[in-house]
Amino acid sequence: MPLGLSAPLNIFRESTINNSFSIERLDNRAMNSDFPGRLSYHRILLVEKGRGSITVDGGTFEVHGEEVFLLAKGQIYIFKASSVVTGYVICFGDCFWEKAPASASNCKAVLFNNAAVNQCLQPEENELQELQLLFQALLREYEAPAYNNQVDAMAAYLKIIMIKLANVRMTEEATFDSQDYVLYRKFLDLLSAQYKQLHEVSDYAEMLGVAPRRLSDLCRRCCRNSAKELITGQIVAEAKRALQFSASPVKEIAYLLNFSSPEQFSHFFKKNTHFSPASYRSQFISIGQ
Repeated sequence: MPLGLSAPLNIFRESTINNSFSIERLDNRAMNSDFPGRLSYHRILLVEKGRGSITVDGGTFEVHGEEVFLLAKGQIYIFKASSVVTGYVICFGDCFWEKAPASASNCKAVLFNNAAVNQCLQPEENELQELQLLFQALLREYEAPAYNNQVDAMAAYLKIIMIKLANVRMTEEATFDSQDYVLYRKFLDLLSAQYKQLHEVSDYAEMLGVAPRRLSDLCRRCCRNSAKELITGQIVAEAKRALQFSASPVKEIAYLLNFSSPEQFSHFFKKNTHFSPASYRSQFISIGQ
């Protein structure tokens, strides 16, 4: 259920981060917040120990420990009161990521282009230990005195972390052919770029040169969701953001998301959220905050 349905909420936005990158050690850090936050940067939260819960775009996850939360730029999150975390948090912007070698771009796309699928990863003990060492090394680099190419070094560490996290994502699922995984990555890239214009599985299947059924099957094998569910999730998330952070009429939002009419958009939105666009807007957030 969306947060705060009984009353409008304020939303705070992240302040600008120097060089679009930061990493911080959290030691029994109280994660309480009075208002939900809208992310201006991608975030990787490695939880060694913790308690409480975090709600991201309406989905709630318990915080236990030995897990990794991935939050994409633009998502809205809030920690439950009394939530406490020991671990690390990395924040990075797209401009910082561009400094990372291009070979890691697919890993970032798989993890963050449809963040809802990868919101919480649960690495094996050996994977967690390896990630902890990488986070420790990156933190030392971040806190070291400035020197030439320091940003490039940090970007290289981030690339390695992203590759390791992508491998956690792969090993969580049943074994599948690597060619299917490459195709799945290509689908996520297309979806990230085209979801406002293209809403049908057949559209993406045609662009990828495969049958719609095969595309849906491989999506289920890779992330437990069908291709249609992934498309719908992207559209719903964008619609929520438009309703939350703009005063644009529902008619205009429907047009921007390529629905044939406001009525079609309203039916789609209510079917997937159980709220009409107008009700969601008025109950979830105070416009203009």
